[in-house]
Amino acid sequence: MLVRQRPAVLRRSTRELATALADVHGPRFAVWHTDELLFGVQGGKLVLRTLGGADLPAPEVVCVRQVAGPMRSDREVTLLRHLERMGSTLVNTLDAQLRSRNKVSQLQELAVAGVPVPDTLSYATAPLEGVVRSPDLRTPCVVKSVSGAKGGQVFLAPDPYLLREVAGSLTRETPFLFQEHVASSHGRTLRVVVVDGEPVSAVLHTSHDGGLTANIAKGGSATVCTGRYPKADELAVRAARALGLDIAGVDLLFTSDDTYTVCEVNAVPGWRPEAAATILPAVTACVAKRMSARR
Repeated sequence: MLVRQRPAVLRRSTRELATALADVHGPRFAVWHTDELLFGVQGGKLVLRTLGGADLPAPEVVCVRQVAGPMRSDREVTLLRHLERMGSTLVNTLDAQLRSRNKVSQLQELAVAGVPVPDTLSYATAPLEGVVRSPDLRTPCVVKSVSGAKGGQVFLAPDPYLLREVAGSLTRETPFLFQEHVASSHGRTLRVVVVDGEPVSAVLHTSHDGGLTANIAKGGSATVCTGRYPKADELAVRAARALGLDIAGVDLLFTSDDTYTVCEVNAVPGWRPEAAATILPAVTACVAKRMSARR
């Protein structure tokens, strides 16, 4: 398993998964932090080493628990590509993670695949002050960073005046997207975890104060509802397939009581403790399947 660099604390779901994989694979399993590894080319061959200089064979399967959004092309992405070129099987693959790391890139792939998504606008190098004054930008709209996580850097702009006022306080380091506000889903999202093309868990997230975001990190509540929304499950599977993800957390918005649109997709999903009973066996089976396929 490959995880983020220290001193960041591993998420509870990642620790649970590490324990489950260790139980199945014993001493063949290991957790490596990205800051523990050296990689490169020596004598015309790709090499992987510890900081102490010990040679490491290419892992057969790497379960990637490095969140895709913050990955940098000149750091973590290069390491993952190196592992793939050495012959390791990545779960999820690097290409799938790259398609998922940017929220606009996700929407591009989903829309081309015919998966319903909210109307969204973003930009490359256009000045933000000009973007928020564009006649194509409709309000109310949801404003969020293209690479944010856990509900961070997300807010509702109810009218163009407020949108223009807050534009000056937004960071210029990462672009933002401006997304249609799905009023029927205000303060609630449905997270479906898909593993190997099967929905294995569903959790309804609800904001605690009528706010926009329902993330647990923002104080929202979570209710396990696996199997309760079959049409949502079907849509989540389509979204994961469109992005090429073996493991995905698909966040859905309610457009009515029984229709949905895809808000975003997480290539390294976390989960509530009460959902672990169905997710952990599915992920360990997914890894075991990739191991068997190599023999």
